[in-house]
This record gives sequence, structure tokens and C-alpha cells, in this order.
Amino acid sequence: EIAQCLVGSEMCIRDRDTIYFERKSDMKYFNSIISAIAMYSRIPVPKIKWCEENRRYALGFFPLVGAVSGLMMVLWYFISDKLGINTVLFSAVCTAIPIVVTGGIHMDGFCDVIDAKSSYGNKEKRLEIMSDPHTGAFAVIYAAIYFLVQTGLFSEVRTLKTAVICGLIFVISRTLSGFAAVTLKNAKGNGTLYSFTEASHRKSVIAILAVIFAVCTLVILFISPVYGLAVIVVGFLTFFAYKRFAYKNFGGITGDLEGYFLQICELAMLAAAVIIPLIWGKIKCIL
Repeated sequence: EIAQCLVGSEMCIRDRDTIYFERKSDMKYFNSIISAIAMYSRIPVPKIKWCEENRRYALGFFPLVGAVSGLMMVLWYFISDKLGINTVLFSAVCTAIPIVVTGGIHMDGFCDVIDAKSSYGNKEKRLEIMSDPHTGAFAVIYAAIYFLVQTGLFSEVRTLKTAVICGLIFVISRTLSGFAAVTLKNAKGNGTLYSFTEASHRKSVIAILAVIFAVCTLVILFISPVYGLAVIVVGFLTFFAYKRFAYKNFGGITGDLEGYFLQICELAMLAAAVIIPLIWGKIKCIL
């Protein structure tokens, strides 16, 4: 009887430890989601301890921030369509949505890289400029140009299919950014990006990003095989161009360069999503 009690007690302890382990494992993923949203957006989330364990899978869930921007854009398309809102207001709000969701963190990186690149200094000087909190004239000029072009491209979103594709672009661009963060060389060996990549479980992060990217690719190809494929191809081309640009000019990637890439990638894929259908439509008319 005593032996049976001991065996039963041991089984209870094992079961309790198993349940505790599973709960702890689940919390790691949950905390990583919270860390990703808290770092890369202005979406209110519960407060958690800022430590390596809670950032382990954060980059894998980075695309969730893009999903929020994409859903808001599609919702805005429905509202605009029902209310008959004019193209100018529609496109202006579409441009503002990702800035409002993210707090402009990626555009800040874009501006820092523009200032650094415009200095024509060496790699060390460029990295130093990117760490400077001040904004230069070139950054302001190129940011204005960026928003004008982006607003103009959004004005060509005239169907629900195109709106959904553009919404998915916010997710796809972040999967590519996440891939870059965990696979490309870091230029400084410190900073916010470094703290995320060093704490990350790289294989798990890549697996999570691959699943998200595959789902988005299937959806976008289902919506429009031709235009969807064009968007994906442009995304990959931008990724490889970014790698070459970062290695050549900065010796690797940084958090600011990741923001720069995200903005350029979104703009390039948006251009593919709205311009290629226009070109294809003209070709079909001629034929």
C-alpha cells in the first residue's frame, strides 16, 4: 500500500511538472507576441518583463503588427466604398494607417538611413550619423517624397481584391524583414535589433516566419495569380537589393536599416500591386 501511495505521489508530481512546463512554454510564445507588438507598434498590450526569454520568438510574430495595419486598411476601404469617400481622402488615410499603428518607428529608420547615405562618409561615419537623434534636410525631403508617392499609389486602389493584396503587403514585408534580421550580419553588434536577434531562437523564428509567409503567398496568389506573383517577386528582389546595399554601405544591417528596408519594400510591392494591373489592362486593350 505504501509503495502504491509513493508511486501515485510520483505520478502526480510528474503530471504537475508536465502541466507547469506546458504552461511555461505557452507563456513564452504569448510573451514574445506581446514583446513584438509592444516594440514595433503603439497598440496597447499588457506589461511584461523586458528580458531575453520574453523576446525569444518576438521577431517571428513581428508580422502580426502588419496584419493589424492590413486589416485596418481593408476596413477603411469598405467604409470609404459605402460612404462614397473621395480618392484623395481614402489614399491619405491609407498612408497614415501604418504610421499611426507603428508610431513611425520604421519611417524613423528610413530617415536615419537617408541622412547617413547622403553624407557620403565612410561606414563608421554613416553608422555614427544613424545614431544621431537629429533629423537632416535630406531625410525630410525624401520622407515627403515617400509619402507623396505612397499616397498616389493608394489612390489607384479601386477594387476589393487590390485592397486585400495591399493589406497583405504589410504582413509580407515584415516576414521578409524578420528573415533579414535573423539571417543577415549585424553591422554594430549592439543596439535594439541586436538585443532581439541575440535573444531569438533562430530556427523557431525562421519556421514561424516561413509559415506566415507561405499562408500570405497562397492567399495573394489565390486572389490574383499574376498580380500576386508580381508582388512576391518584387518583394524578393527588394530583399536582395537591400542585402547588397546594407553590406556595401554599412557592413551589415542595423535596426535603422531594417526600418529603411521595410518602407522601401512596402512601397515597391504597393507599386507592383497597382501599376502592373494598369499596364496589363492597357496591353489587353491594344491586343
